Amino acid sequence: MTGPSAEAPTSLPPSTTDVGPRPLADRSVALIHEWFGATGGSEQVFLQMAELVPHADRFVLWKDHDATVDRAIRESWLAKTPLRHSKVLALPLMPLTWRTLTRRKYDVVLSSSHAFAHTVKIGDPERTRHLSYVHSPARYVWSPDLDQRGASAGLAPMRAALQAGDKRLSRHVHGYAANSLEVRARIRRYWGRDATVINPPVEVDYFAAAPPAVRDQARTYLLGVGRWIPYKNFDLMIEIAAAARLPLVIAGGGPEEDNLRRLASRVDVPVEFEVKPTTERLRELYWGASALLYPALEDFGIIPVEAQACGTPVVGWARGGLLETVVTGETGFLLDSGDPGAYVDPIRRAAQLPAQAATTNAQRFTPQGFRANMARWLDEQASS
Repeated sequence: MTGPSAEAPTSLPPSTTDVGPRPLADRSVALIHEWFGATGGSEQVFLQMAELVPHADRFVLWKDHDATVDRAIRESWLAKTPLRHSKVLALPLMPLTWRTLTRRKYDVVLSSSHAFAHTVKIGDPERTRHLSYVHSPARYVWSPDLDQRGASAGLAPMRAALQAGDKRLSRHVHGYAANSLEVRARIRRYWGRDATVINPPVEVDYFAAAPPAVRDQARTYLLGVGRWIPYKNFDLMIEIAAAARLPLVIAGGGPEEDNLRRLASRVDVPVEFEVKPTTERLRELYWGASALLYPALEDFGIIPVEAQACGTPVVGWARGGLLETVVTGETGFLLDSGDPGAYVDPIRRAAQLPAQAATTNAQRFTPQGFRANMARWLDEQASS
């Protein structure tokens, strides 16, 4: 499945810095998330929301067995079925599940959605306000061209039915927030609704504050980070490294591992695989890279922000979330090309950029900033 939950190979605990008065403190609140995985950006957003609205009841479809969280999260009835092990097979039942989640009535229902969580409808139809923070309309339903996991011709009838249901079952939502301008545009295009852009939280201070021995290491290789699935384009990264004649480190994990190792064996530059690195190891890898390669269309892209927090420039596609997070010519270079050779000169130029510019740019995406923006939006929506 897609969304920010597929991006990060590791996770960090939510920041606990106080943000002042809590929004919705005098309202009963239900906080909704799709499924809670072990790692990922969407889970971190959910936890930051929980920090912001600590009195909220928390609901998910199910929790993965390896997911650890130090707070009560209630699972839906779908968690008691074998479908919890197959997101694809569970898709048609997700809207029904969100409509039969609980009989309790709430003043505000706030969802964190990258599939169908925004369709949740519980509480009193006359007084409950439904608000949704959207990581993306489900890419495998609405944008199979962006995510090949939903591109099968055999799935076309199901996609059409799910699209119609997704739009119809979300008419009751009073307000949307989007994690990027890219996602805001999709919400407008697919659902005919507007949204306020609130970029997701990134633990930039952790990545910036590496020990001196880590910060002082030589930057000797190119780096690719993320889940090893087709639309992340790790195969293109290998070709780019070969064209630039530079070593490449690929960090993450996923179903494309065997294929990527075969491709790596055919090029004449070293390609090293770091399988599921710890957060500490990932920080070391960022600091040792001359550039992060990111030739993919992302909804937002937490990984490029983490890299910039370490002073590492980003070389990637001039599409999607990177247009918001990378300042081309200052913190990296963005281009719209699938030609590996086109990246050679930008990689060389990126290595000459001042690291401080990237570190400063990353500070726009702190957890404190996210919570402040989210609190302001919730107060505005609750009073509408």
